[in-house]
Amino acid sequence: MLLEGKVAIITGASRGIGKAIATHFVQHGAKVAFTYHSSAEKAAALEQELTAGGGVAKGFKSDASKVAEAEQLVAEVVKEFGTIDIVVNNAGITDDTLLMRMTEEQWDRVIDVNLKSCFALTKAVLRTFLKARSGSIINVSSVVGVQGNAGQANYAASKAGILGFTKSVALELGSRNIRCNAIAPGFIETEMTAQLDEATVQGWRDAIPLKRGGTPDDVANLCVFLGSDMSAYITGQTLNVDGGMITA
Repeated sequence: MLLEGKVAIITGASRGIGKAIATHFVQHGAKVAFTYHSSAEKAAALEQELTAGGGVAKGFKSDASKVAEAEQLVAEVVKEFGTIDIVVNNAGITDDTLLMRMTEEQWDRVIDVNLKSCFALTKAVLRTFLKARSGSIINVSSVVGVQGNAGQANYAASKAGILGFTKSVALELGSRNIRCNAIAPGFIETEMTAQLDEATVQGWRDAIPLKRGGTPDDVANLCVFLGSDMSAYITGQTLNVDGGMITA
């Protein structure tokens, strides 16, 4: 029960990595406010799943890229749970194509959802964190933000931006006992990767030193650690969850 008594906001938690993070947080005693963008049905099912064993969780419809909605979300969560101790900026999308074919709309949408969302929610929660003189911010980036990837200039830029944002926030807020770290997942096998053909997936696995893709639980376990007091002296860091894909 590493997170007992803590309140967490997790964005984009209706499936995949976000859902795993929400599940692990509840299992470790946190009260979880999770966001979803469109599927109220999936959100209701997740809320029921998280609370079935006695956990405390509630879904909130919110567009992560909108500053006003981030501010409203924080106000609603504080009203519901009394405070906020952890923020996990997990919401993210891809819209892949080669740069010469990429439209301005494709660029802006990915940057807004992936990067601007981190700014919006982090800023919105600061007053609560500063009042408590504590807080943990966990930003979900990607190994693509560390090393780039052909056909993903918008996604790579958004995820690399998260790394710079994380370091700056850690430097600004460390004196107030507010920590900010980033996680860079590698090839994580989710509903999205299940749509790839088996030969492509196996090619990814073969290139990874641990010879397997990661699971959402692998990422969620690190989030539990970074949200807990066990990581009280860790801030401004990027931790890769990639099976050794990146070693430098």
